[in-house]
Amino acid sequence: MRRFAQAFVDMDAFAPGLPDHLVLALASAVQRYNIGKGCQAAVLFATDGDDPSITDMHWGLVPRWSKEPSTPYTTVTARLAKAPASRLFTSAWQHRHCIVPMTGYYKWDRERKPPWPMFVQRQDGRALLAAGLWERWQDEAGQVLDSFTVLTDANRDIPAPLSQDGPLFVAPQVAMDWLNGTINTPAALKARARTDALEAHYVSKAVRDLKRDDYTLLEPTSPDEGHADGTVAWDGDGLDEDED
Repeated sequence: MRRFAQAFVDMDAFAPGLPDHLVLALASAVQRYNIGKGCQAAVLFATDGDDPSITDMHWGLVPRWSKEPSTPYTTVTARLAKAPASRLFTSAWQHRHCIVPMTGYYKWDRERKPPWPMFVQRQDGRALLAAGLWERWQDEAGQVLDSFTVLTDANRDIPAPLSQDGPLFVAPQVAMDWLNGTINTPAALKARARTDALEAHYVSKAVRDLKRDDYTLLEPTSPDEGHADGTVAWDGDGLDEDED
């Protein structure tokens, strides 16, 4: 997963279980339809025993030991089984859990020739809550950058023909336990992960352009209908993990 959307129309977009003030803040947040690497996204987090809150963070975790507010590594996602021992994520795993709410996310159907993007969401249209990690980078001058990564794992509930691997989704109460550190091992998180019924539909290849950020990106389309959206024909060359 390398692109997702946060476009919550109202408080009804969320299943019961999250505190009302968090739901209200998310329902009032800026609607974003094409969040990619380096973009800002609304993230639920907690610090030093404080109550959870919401802030915008940079997508692509920057380790606090990095000399620059960037990293050459791919850190938009982190494998659940490897994250606790990874130098990139071990500190965040131990101390800084977060939740990334999503309307849904984009994933490429690689079975098609050429590949084509699909949008994955809950069948009931409610928000998905993805478990993640966050980090706070700060330089000597006091410049601060908060960034995050999304945890991923195998997921048999991802609709065919998409590969069955993606974000680790949790229920609202589990999300709160993740934020407060009650869940602290991969096995414990995986055991409490929950995927409500998911569905997926083809969308425009315009999602490849990060400058595009509007609701039309979520509209169903057919790969066999040509390029009415203005995108150009493309044979799949250059598709890499950043567009999976």
